[in-house]
Amino acid sequence: MRFRTRLMLVLLTVVVVSQLATGLAFLHATQQDALAKGNQRLEVGARVLNQLLENRGDQLRDNVAILADDFGFKSAVSSQDNVTLQSVLANHGDRADADIVLLSDLDGQLLASSHHPAQTPMPFPALFETARQQGSAVSVVIADGQPYEFVLLPVYAPNVIGWVGMGFLIDDAVVEEIHSLTGLEISVVNYATPQTLTYLTSSYLQTEAQELSQLGNAVMGGAYSQTSQMTPDDRYLTYASTLYRDSQNQTFALIQLSRNELLAAYDDLQWQLLGIVALILLFTLALAAWSARSISRPLVALADAAKRIGQGEHVTALPSESPRSETGLLANTLRSMQDDIAQREATLRHQSRHDLLTDLPNRISALEDINRRIQARHPFTLLRLAIKDFRSINDTFGYALGDHVLVRLAQRLQGLKPPVQSAYRLASDEFLLLLDMPNAPLDWHTRTRQALSQPIDLDKSLISLSLAVGEVSYPDHGDSAQLLLRRADIALDSARHHQDAHQRYVEGQDERHLRQLTLIHDLRDAVSNNELWMAYQPKIATHNGQVCQFEALMRWRHPSLGFVPPDEFISLAERSGNIRQLSQWMLEHVTAQLHEWQQQGHRVSVAVNLSASDVTDAELPRQLAELLARYHLAADQVSLEVTESAVMQDIEAATRTLNELSRLGMSIAIDDYGTGYSSLAQIKRLPVNELKIDKSFVLKIDTQEDDLTIVRSTIEMGHSLGLSIVAEGVENAASASLLNRLGCDYLQGYWFAKPMPSDDVLSWLDAVEVFTFTR
Repeated sequence: MRFRTRLMLVLLTVVVVSQLATGLAFLHATQQDALAKGNQRLEVGARVLNQLLENRGDQLRDNVAILADDFGFKSAVSSQDNVTLQSVLANHGDRADADIVLLSDLDGQLLASSHHPAQTPMPFPALFETARQQGSAVSVVIADGQPYEFVLLPVYAPNVIGWVGMGFLIDDAVVEEIHSLTGLEISVVNYATPQTLTYLTSSYLQTEAQELSQLGNAVMGGAYSQTSQMTPDDRYLTYASTLYRDSQNQTFALIQLSRNELLAAYDDLQWQLLGIVALILLFTLALAAWSARSISRPLVALADAAKRIGQGEHVTALPSESPRSETGLLANTLRSMQDDIAQREATLRHQSRHDLLTDLPNRISALEDINRRIQARHPFTLLRLAIKDFRSINDTFGYALGDHVLVRLAQRLQGLKPPVQSAYRLASDEFLLLLDMPNAPLDWHTRTRQALSQPIDLDKSLISLSLAVGEVSYPDHGDSAQLLLRRADIALDSARHHQDAHQRYVEGQDERHLRQLTLIHDLRDAVSNNELWMAYQPKIATHNGQVCQFEALMRWRHPSLGFVPPDEFISLAERSGNIRQLSQWMLEHVTAQLHEWQQQGHRVSVAVNLSASDVTDAELPRQLAELLARYHLAADQVSLEVTESAVMQDIEAATRTLNELSRLGMSIAIDDYGTGYSSLAQIKRLPVNELKIDKSFVLKIDTQEDDLTIVRSTIEMGHSLGLSIVAEGVENAASASLLNRLGCDYLQGYWFAKPMPSDDVLSWLDAVEVFTFTR
């Protein structure tokens, strides 16, 4: 929704709400005032009714008093001449316009009556009791379901000899008189039950008067007696004045005022107010439209300018307003914001394309520059450099001094002259040089590396830099920036591990790198996809020629690459952090296999290989103990083999773990002994039971004198330390016999058997005979 529309709607809403609130409050007050005046009129009507009944009662009292003092009447009462009494009562009643007359004795027994049989009890006992107590009584009574204003006086001669009473019917004449005096509608009703209207006289038309019977429950419950209320149909304001009440009848005078009459002035005022509000709204609409347009026009212009600034445009034309006005202040703020954004964008652009530590252009800048040169088809060379053993510099001198080394090297790179075009920092200790030539001469490489490798003074210590360099060229090694950088990284990785620290990319290295990435990625799913399996190679005891143990060897058949040598994927697993997952699978699988063989009647012992992360894992002893218990295996059925290099990575942690495993009763062997940098003195600190001589010393022991010397000395030193010796890589009878003569305890190699699947182990054991060795 546009700002102008919102502003206009807000103004209209404020006016409409305020006008409605004011109008509704005014109308409510007016209505309440009209209802209050209606209540007053009804109360006045009730007082007029009571006064009229009181006046007529006084007149009737006078007439009854005249009759009670009449000598002839007294004589008739004394003589109880019923005929004379009936005649006298009728004559006086006619003269007084009475509708009912009666005479009773002192006990309330009727002597004569216009409406009741003689010799019957007084029909108005409550009135009679009041007259006896007070000397006279005036009240409304009910006779035959009709209301009468009735007066009862005593007859003296000279004492009370009886009681005489007269009454007039509260009929249409009374109702009309009240109606003419007050202008109010009045109805006299008698309810025998809430739904039974036994009498009705009303100033209404007969059809409307019949509806009064529906008010029985409310009227008898006193709903209209305390204060006036509207009827359920909301047509009349009603007040109920109680005329008579006993256990059988309740008589009320219902005084009513028509709602239309009551609120006629209110309705006229309502329409007038509605017209006024409509005129105000029309005026407000015009004013709001004008105000919204005048206010929103500069704001819309400023909003459009802000939008263009946000899209990166430089806006010069902004609405000109007084600097002190809100619009002028906003325009100045936008100008200032635009300048700040431009400055910040320049800073951010520089930061996004430069390294924060060295201020060299970063990888993003390198990609942009390389792509520009590729688009221009201009040949160039990329040199990707890294500091060898930079981690040891950080560990030895600290990260602050390590950062100092990077800054100094970056300064040297920036100071290089052509053919160097640009220098970049790609990652932690990796840099990139862009050379404006297809190939750099060898002497230039030599001079440049010498200049960059000059010692750096770190906290009064001179640090000589050793740089590894990977080189690629465009277009020889690729036609995209990503491809060239990746192949430069492959060449750099080769240089890190090569004696010559400068290596140029060679075709085929990329495929080997991609294969490694594929194997590392797929190794995570090899376990769940059931691509791994275990092979078992027997170990033969020389003293009796029998199989004493098997070594468990992991194998991997990749779904697309086929068989992957264990030396390849084990090293990749260690580098990628997946080795622990493989070790857990291997231990679980081997112990389950031992349990299965044991169920088939063969108690087999198996040696498993542990990685460097395994021997430093404090949880490994607990896990192995749980596996042995779960599969009901003895500790001597599982022995452990660990390489020298794995132990020496963290000898303290490895010693703790191997001691725990030894306490479980497991045998521990040092595998590939002779290829690492440990000595027997270091190994003596470990709970080792066996040494396995690496196959590189065994394969040609029968022809190479040096290998024979190494093996002989290893066997002798191992035996002197109480260790058993295992020779692996035995591939012919001559080597086996020679090792037997040297005192080697156990032999392992292809001459006995190649590694076999678990399904072939038991059948091979059943078929194999005892091996014999010649002396």
